Amino acid sequence: MKDTSSKQLNDLFQAPLDQSGSSDTEMLTSLVRRVMRIDSTTWGTPKQKFLVRFQGELYVDSEKAYDQLAESLRPHFVTPLFRIEDGRHTINLLEGVIDPKPSNPIVNLVLFVLTVFSVLLAGALYDYAGPASNDLLVITKYLLLNLWRGWPFAVSLLAILLAHEFGHYLAARYHHSAVSLPYFIPFPISLFGTMGAFIQLKSPPKNRNILLDIGAAGPYAGLIIAIPILIYGLVTSELHNLPDVFQQGQVFEGNSIFYLGIKYAVFGELLPKPESFYGLGTLIYWVRYFFTGTPLPTGGIDVTLNQVAWAGWAGLLVTALNLIPAGQLDGGHLLYVLFGRNAKKLLPVILGILVLLGFVWSGWWLWAFLILILGRVHAEPLDQITPIDQRRKAIAIIGLVLFVLLFMPVPLMSIF
Repeated sequence: MKDTSSKQLNDLFQAPLDQSGSSDTEMLTSLVRRVMRIDSTTWGTPKQKFLVRFQGELYVDSEKAYDQLAESLRPHFVTPLFRIEDGRHTINLLEGVIDPKPSNPIVNLVLFVLTVFSVLLAGALYDYAGPASNDLLVITKYLLLNLWRGWPFAVSLLAILLAHEFGHYLAARYHHSAVSLPYFIPFPISLFGTMGAFIQLKSPPKNRNILLDIGAAGPYAGLIIAIPILIYGLVTSELHNLPDVFQQGQVFEGNSIFYLGIKYAVFGELLPKPESFYGLGTLIYWVRYFFTGTPLPTGGIDVTLNQVAWAGWAGLLVTALNLIPAGQLDGGHLLYVLFGRNAKKLLPVILGILVLLGFVWSGWWLWAFLILILGRVHAEPLDQITPIDQRRKAIAIIGLVLFVLLFMPVPLMSIF
């Protein structure tokens, strides 16, 4: 989910053609006095972001106060921001109102159709049974003629991604937040055929409760669909003996605590089951294998994932990546609603962990770079005075616990 950050906030405001009303100091003060006991008033300068700042104490419930004040100020093309500064309730008035521009749904539709094709291709490639040839044209022709064979993977993965993105979308619409339809990203000739999808919030969420609802709805909805898909896929997949020597190109899917638990529930043992623990002991072997993907379980037993199970596993991975507690990722929203601006203090810790994990799976270095560039900004609600309620606090905490359970230190292991 892509959000409007506080740095972009001022660009969203559309100033009125006739701004004389917004300079009426008595009018602005009288409207604010309806919800706040004003202790001090500071008028903004051309260099400052605000028109006027009031500090004092709200004597109306903050959520009701924001709705009331925002509604009364909108005809005057003024938008309030509720903040706590120096331990006091603060209302900053910004000149202009947020007027989101409509998106072009044709773009969303075209990207989705391309993604369907790309994911079908990935599914067909996953179960490739065509001629063994080094001629790319021969392989491509076979895949295109047998594109339909990828439908179990495509239907399963797209169901998870659609649930995730429309979880965000419907939660935003429920709270009357301006939001785009999902933008799917096709990625042909790849393991999954897509780089996922995102929606764009066109206006900041009103308060932290609404930010939590929108941010958590995606991963929760996606996971609700991913779990039964994964279980069905595992039940219909088969156990196989692993070779003593792996062939080049062999790929092992990574493990999370949650994924190991699901496999144990279905098959009654931890998989992949090695032929030998290499003298390490069971616990030490599994801790090492979980965090490094080594030593590989040669000669052991593992489940060979069918297309549906592969899509379910991918759904767990996508959910875990989105729940990384940083920046504008869904996990970053959960962290922000719990700790506010103090959430930024955890960014160096998250980056440090990803850099260290990059020594066992280099893909984490790319994620660390992306979070460093894009993850330093959190979506800041218009009303930061209204506290998060206990139910939503529990939802945020559960979401962070799910991140720990779903996180895969080594998502993929390949034999070169």
